[in-house]
Amino acid sequence: MIFANPHYLYLLLLLIPLAVWYILRLRKKQASLQISAMQAFDTPKATTWKVYMRHLPFVLRMIAVAVIIVILARPQSTDSWENRNTEGIDIMLVIDISGSMLAEDLKPNRLEAAKNVAASFINSRPNDNIGLVVFSGESFTQCPLTTDHAILLNLFKDIHSGMIEDGTAIGLGLANAVGRIKDSQAKSRVIILLTDGSNNRGEIAPVTAAEIARTFGVRVYTIGVGTRGEAPYPVPTPFGVKYQNMPVDIDEPALQQIASITGGQYFRATDNASLRSIYGEIDQMEKTKISVQQYSKKQEEYKPLALLLFALLLFELLLRNTLLRNIP
Repeated sequence: MIFANPHYLYLLLLLIPLAVWYILRLRKKQASLQISAMQAFDTPKATTWKVYMRHLPFVLRMIAVAVIIVILARPQSTDSWENRNTEGIDIMLVIDISGSMLAEDLKPNRLEAAKNVAASFINSRPNDNIGLVVFSGESFTQCPLTTDHAILLNLFKDIHSGMIEDGTAIGLGLANAVGRIKDSQAKSRVIILLTDGSNNRGEIAPVTAAEIARTFGVRVYTIGVGTRGEAPYPVPTPFGVKYQNMPVDIDEPALQQIASITGGQYFRATDNASLRSIYGEIDQMEKTKISVQQYSKKQEEYKPLALLLFALLLFELLLRNTLLRNIP
């Protein structure tokens, strides 16, 4: 147990002068009576329980004041940091969010299908450090490596096509992910790159980014998303959204080369089921021990004291107005 405001506990010292004041006040209240003889008082009379109980309201009031002071000090459960070793690997997910990812050969479209399957993959690997990089004509890190998958999944939901300039900068997206994972201490460092097109933007060629990944010992699994042939693509028109069949253009040789250079593997996802199967295969990858620092949040512990305070004040009020009522 700790206190958020421990300096308030010094107020407990005020209970000492309050107790002294009560004792002195009690002595001054003792009345004196002049009588002609003491014979009537020779036989001692039994002291009733009310005589002893007359101090109870003050004791209850003192305890109530002490409880108020402790509540002001804000008692809390102890913060705890725990270091533990667990089985896991470091994974960066790299997802294409270009306009072509809105094609609906996967349901509801390529991007949403990729997000849903990747979310299931994240939930199936609770001990992994996982991060997220998105790219189209440019690239940025949506979430760095983390074991807090709740935050990662929330950020995952926010990605959508049109966030950044359109295009397909595969090499830039891959290089960004390598920069995020290269300093990891895990024995197994993996990038899962998902795209539906060919590199047409960015200053870094996909093969160059793959060579950088190999230098840092990062294995890259590449996934080409899209049916074979043509796929329905939504096209906005003045009369609403219409669908037009567009050719599927995935640079499979480049994706295969990226996987080959880094010791990974290339997969082709033509529908939702095959995409789930691919992530299931990757899920069987090697695991290694990582060190995780866990934090337990502070918990306010004033509620039981507040209930005690209410009970003390209620009990004192009942005593003062019933059994120990003073009649002037």
